[in-house]
This record gives sequence, C-alpha cells and structure tokens, in this order.
Amino acid sequence: MQWEVVVGLEVHTQLLTQSKLFSGASTTFGGTPNAQACAVDIALPGVLPVLNRGVVELAVKFGLAIDAKINSPSIFARKNYFYPDLPKGYQISQYELPIVEGGHIKIQAGKDEKIIHITRAHLEEDAGKSLHEDFHGMTGIDLNRAGTPLLEIVSEPDMRSSMEAVAFAKTLHTLVRWIGISDGNMEEGSFRCDANVSVRKLGDDKLGTRREIKNLNSFRFLQQAIEYEAEFQKSILETGGEIKQATVLFDSDKRETHVMRSKEDAHDYRYFPDPDLLPLKISSGRIEEIKASMVELPDLCFSRFIESKVDPNGKATYALSKYDAAMLTADIDTANYFEKVVEVIGRKDAKLCANWVIGEVAARLNQNDKNITASPVSPQQLAELILRICDGTISGKTAKDIFSAMWHGEHGASVDSIIQAKGLKQISNSDEISRLIDKVLIDNPKQVTDFCRGKEKAFNSLVGQVMKATKGKANPAQVNEILKEKLGKESQQ
Repeated sequence: MQWEVVVGLEVHTQLLTQSKLFSGASTTFGGTPNAQACAVDIALPGVLPVLNRGVVELAVKFGLAIDAKINSPSIFARKNYFYPDLPKGYQISQYELPIVEGGHIKIQAGKDEKIIHITRAHLEEDAGKSLHEDFHGMTGIDLNRAGTPLLEIVSEPDMRSSMEAVAFAKTLHTLVRWIGISDGNMEEGSFRCDANVSVRKLGDDKLGTRREIKNLNSFRFLQQAIEYEAEFQKSILETGGEIKQATVLFDSDKRETHVMRSKEDAHDYRYFPDPDLLPLKISSGRIEEIKASMVELPDLCFSRFIESKVDPNGKATYALSKYDAAMLTADIDTANYFEKVVEVIGRKDAKLCANWVIGEVAARLNQNDKNITASPVSPQQLAELILRICDGTISGKTAKDIFSAMWHGEHGASVDSIIQAKGLKQISNSDEISRLIDKVLIDNPKQVTDFCRGKEKAFNSLVGQVMKATKGKANPAQVNEILKEKLGKESQQ
C-alpha cells in the first residue's frame, strides 16, 4: 500500500528584544537562574502585564514579509494549564484573533519550488524551565525565560516529506534573521520547531490522525524525527492498528519518538480573553511606517542576483547562477558583504567576487566558527585582492596565499604590502616569459616530441615546468598563449 506523509510545523521564534513581553526584565541568555525573573514574571499578587511595543512591531514586520493580514484588533488570551515552570497557572497567548493571519512562504525542496501557506503567527510568552540534571530526586525551576516574547508561526499541513519540512524551517530561519526579528539561535532555544505528522493512503483527501513532535532544536533532528514518526505510523496502520493523537518527544540518541502525553485540543486549555490586557490595535499608518523601514526581502535579493540585464540606472545586473545566489542570500550579512565587494570591483566581475565569498571566505569562517561580520578580511580588503587578480599583478593561486596572510593579519593585512614583502608580484613581461619557455622547451625535448605527436597531456606538463621555474609567478594566461604559439611552430617543422 502506498502512503502519503503530511507535515505541518509550529515554530516558536524568540523575538529580538532586550526586555520581555509583559515586563521590563532582561531577555539575555545564560543568566544566573531566576536572576532575570521580576515580580510580573513570577506572578506575585497584584502585578499587571504591560505590553512591549517593540515586540508588536517585530511581529508586524514578519506579517508584512510573508504578505499576511495584520489583524487590528488582535486579542490576548489566557491559555490555562498547570506546570511547575508556569507560575500564573496560565500562559498569555493569542487564540481567536492573532496578530498575523494567513500569508505564505516559498521554499526550494530539491529541484522543486513550492508554496507553504501560513495559518497564523501569534504572540505569546515563553514558560520557565525545569532543571533535572543538577538535583537528586528533585527538580529545580529557572524562571529566567518566563515571559520571554515568542512569535509562534503555524503552517498549514502543506509539506509531504521531511525534506520539505526542513526546507521550510530553513527558509523561515533565514527570513526571521534577515528581517532582524530574531537571532534564530537554535542552541539557545530562540528557534524551536514542533512537527505535526500524520500519514494517509495516497489519494485520500481526509487527513490522518496526527502526532505532535515537540521541541526539535536542529534541522537534523527535525528530519530524523519526521522520518521515524512517519515510518512508525505506517507500520501501525499496515498491521491494522489505530493512530491515537498524542504529543511525543524525539530521542536523538535512539532516533525514535516516545509518547509524552495524550494530545490536548484547544478546548482543554479553556481559552478566554485576558481581562488585564486591552485589544491590541495598530493603525494603518503605523503599519505603513514599519513597512517603509524594512530591508529588501531575501526572495527579492535572490531574484536581483540572478538577473542578467541592465537595470533602470543603466548598470549591468549580477547575472549569477541560482546556486551562487542561494549561497549568498543564506543570510543578510553574507549578501551585504558580497555587495560591498562588488561596489569596489564592478558588476562585470560579480561572478569572481561570488566565488571568493562563497569559497575561500566561507571556508575560513566555517573553520573558525565565525560569522561573516567577524571576518578578519573586510569587504574592502577582499576587493583589493580581487583587483590585483584582475589587473594581472597576481595569479588566482597566489591570491589564496595572500588571503591567508591577510586573514592572520600579516604585514598589516594590506594586499600590496604582502605582495611586496613576499615578492609575489606576477611575471607578466612577455619577453621574460618567452625566454623562460624557450629554456623549458630545450630542457624537456621528450614532452615537446610527445605534444607534436598529438599527446595533449604533454602541454600541461610543460606549463607546469614553466610555473615551477617561476615559483608560480608567471601569468598563466600568457604562459598558455606563448607556449601554444611556440609549440605550434615546433609541430610545423
């Protein structure tokens, strides 16, 4: 029997504010337990929540970025349940009227493009954290996260594989970081996914019973959890069993899911409007102001990078491949770095600039676990290096050695000072290269004979001998051109 996997995601994104959703307590990660929990966060009698204006503006930015409806008013509700790290006995969230409704996100899953529809994105406060590791027979409670602002982004069940789910999560992760509403740090819990997974017979319209996998904090775990859960549900159904709605956890060591609790429905939480918070109204004028302040979205940046035509200002566009554009728009810092390099070099050499940014620069950053904003080689310095390749001062191979010296701050990290100090200037004098080639041809008669007999590999061997003789300083293009000319004459004799 053929089965179809159906996946929807709920993504909890911590919003990038210095203070919490309803209090002035700090949201800084890693503080001493309970040092960042104020009277509002721990629900002392008589305290009242006060909405953080900055949180609302970040939520509006997200809604605009996905072409969603911004609800005004939106309503805060109490979601009632008991858990030790929830001092009030309820979580302030949004239910019937969320701040963001609808919208969509385009993903690239393999070779296919697909639109994933968004059901809603609502504001809510995070709960605290139960600590089990450091206590014997007891559980500690850290309320530092209590009240931290979250935007819960809920997709429609539009995904049909773990690959599509991961593509959606990665695209969403890029977007929230790109527009500056979240740092997206998965290790610190700033971006956490819950996956709703069900299976149904291929061709059926009715959805199967879903099980929700909670708190997946890496893309790899998200993929593994969905794949295991889908196979588990198929095996149950194929043996005549029944899937029961449940909340499950993923054991990353065993790579399997296990039931945490039976799945609640919305009515179990007894939602009702929070009497301490007025309906949230946002004027159309304020929404337009927020829209005007937003940066170019990654989709538009990607499209601009792959265009190959003249823009309205008369400048040639970048004309990059889709692969290069995707790599450069993986985050806004990389895109900005690339554009600063191209500003100096010129768009006609955009491909060469892209090669360096997604090649040598990215490799060094990965090796040193650095963000591109912390690169020791600035966009201006990289541009100066590429200019020396373009004007023939150095070869591409030599440029990599110079880049390494720049990365480590040698000779003031100046391209020209490194070239001078290490004697790396390329030999571009045609007469000098011609004399060197003549000597190589005299010293290597066998390779010359082999080439004249049609053995093309002999040419590469001769080029290598010339480069060796010049310690890699000869201009490769000139070497090839002059060598071909001389060998052509040899062949005619």
